[in-house]
Amino acid sequence: MNRDQIKGTAKDVAGKVQQKVGELTGSKRQQVKGVAKQVEGKVQKGVGNVERAADKADKDARRAP
Repeated sequence: MNRDQIKGTAKDVAGKVQQKVGELTGSKRQQVKGVAKQVEGKVQKGVGNVERAADKADKDARRAP
């Protein structure tokens, strides 16, 4: 895993917690912030996935005869 994948996963989890806390306390604002953080985390993790795939493709291309 690369840095973006790890940070993205952490933001996604933190967002889920924040959303759940908002639900338990009745705070729509916290719920919305939690969902937004989840989206941000998923996007960042996606960027990390693309970077990792690109690195792998580059390494594979360099090994090709």
